[in-house]
Amino acid sequence: MVKQLKVLTAGFASALLMAGMSVAMANTTAAANNNAPLWMMGEVHDNAQGHFYRLKDLEAKLGGQWRPALLMEQFNVEQQPALTKAWQNCESSQCVIDTAGGIKGWNWGMYKPLIDLALKYELPLVAANLSGQQVKDVMKSGFSAVFDKQTIKAYKLDQPLPQPWLDNQRKMLAQSHCNALPADAIDPMVRAQAARDVMFAKLMQEYAVGGAVLIAGNGHVRRDLGVYQWLPEDLASRVKIAGYVEPAGADTFIYDIMRVVNEHKRADPCAQFKK
Repeated sequence: MVKQLKVLTAGFASALLMAGMSVAMANTTAAANNNAPLWMMGEVHDNAQGHFYRLKDLEAKLGGQWRPALLMEQFNVEQQPALTKAWQNCESSQCVIDTAGGIKGWNWGMYKPLIDLALKYELPLVAANLSGQQVKDVMKSGFSAVFDKQTIKAYKLDQPLPQPWLDNQRKMLAQSHCNALPADAIDPMVRAQAARDVMFAKLMQEYAVGGAVLIAGNGHVRRDLGVYQWLPEDLASRVKIAGYVEPAGADTFIYDIMRVVNEHKRADPCAQFKK
């Protein structure tokens, strides 16, 4: 039977799993309320252990009737028609990836269990990211390249970006690129980051009634700089944030729940800038 794209509203089945790795509560008041239907769950993209624990934490919530939409950074908004078709007709994660067109650069093996979970519980799959071309367009021409006037006004993108947020985003982007970026490249990249977070926030709003879980990198879900900053206050108050971080990224102030996982051994990311 073809699945119908719908979202059911219900309370959470249980709190996040707290056993195993080190877990810290950043906001005890927020973390204690496990009935909120909105979550943002982060990742270090190449850390398999983080992916494993996030999957377990999410599945632990699905024992009742709560069936949130799964908003995935790994698919871009232009893929939504194909992703919806895949969600309705596929019985395996590989079928979904093949039908929707898995974008190169993502380690899809790490996302197969998550997609299989969505199929098992009939969680609507939502393509949440901007496409590579949309990102380039924003960097070159500004927010109007991808957002209509109503969206730009609603998110105040027609106004200067908040200075503290802007300064911190500049710093984070520079550091994440080993402080090797040309000075004139940083602001367009900050604008692109803002556009992606606004798209995530916009979709969180659209799916809020039935519940939603955003699956994205820790940089997008963090409370101080990410999607949270673009949510209206009434929606932001309902959102809970789970960070799946390596020890160097541990910060109890930017996540409601933080699970610290072992550092993944990887090549020096700054090596490419030293050539």
